[in-house]
Amino acid sequence: MKTLFMPGRLTLGTLTIGSILTLMTFATNAAEGRAIEYKVNDEAYEGYYISPSEDAPLVLLIHDWDGLTDYEVKRAEMLAEQGYAVFAADLFGAGVRPTEVKDKRQHTGELYKDRQKMRDLMNGALQMADSLGANTDKSVAMGYCFGGAAVLELARSGSDMKGFVTFHGGLQTPEGQDYLKSKGNILVLHGAADSAIPMSDFAVLSGELEKAGVSNEMIVYSGAPHAFTVYGSDNYRQDADYKSWQRFLTFLDDIEWE
Repeated sequence: MKTLFMPGRLTLGTLTIGSILTLMTFATNAAEGRAIEYKVNDEAYEGYYISPSEDAPLVLLIHDWDGLTDYEVKRAEMLAEQGYAVFAADLFGAGVRPTEVKDKRQHTGELYKDRQKMRDLMNGALQMADSLGANTDKSVAMGYCFGGAAVLELARSGSDMKGFVTFHGGLQTPEGQDYLKSKGNILVLHGAADSAIPMSDFAVLSGELEKAGVSNEMIVYSGAPHAFTVYGSDNYRQDADYKSWQRFLTFLDDIEWE
């Protein structure tokens, strides 16, 4: 379970997503978030939705390999405070929040092997957000670690979104895929000391994006290991977390939403 620490901000301590979502609403300074039960291809999922206003641009947030937890809820609240609606998708299934590494690998591995299902789940989350009144015509996707890899999968699918952002996410392109259908801008925020996703992957992706003519920005943070944004973990790096978050907010501000 990820714990939360951010100087100067409200934290959620060590609450789990289950204990939060049983409340069904969670107040922030900007809006009230709530658990959302929905189905994709007749399977049950449980996401989290928060919106400060009816016409707020939408951020589709994709979790890392332990599923939708308090970490993603906190990030959603931080974005709502900045004026963005957020739908935090669930790609594992209602109640599936793995804590053991072997289980995390199992659930992510299943989706890496079934890329169409991965795409269907993200598109299903977008459809659910749309049904809740979210402005899906003004939307971006962002994700952490596994979620970052999923966001790039969405970009390669040709999804008609304004942008795609990955924080220390997987960068390899599956065999037979490319970025020729990609439409929105891509922002990659990566740690130079990431031993799980080496700089060689970063360089290859840069070449692929340039070859496909995709507008992109790729930033490396010195000394930052994998999962450098995860508060309370041994890999957390406050400087890289702060800088990458500020760049993300600027990225959102610079989008021509209309």
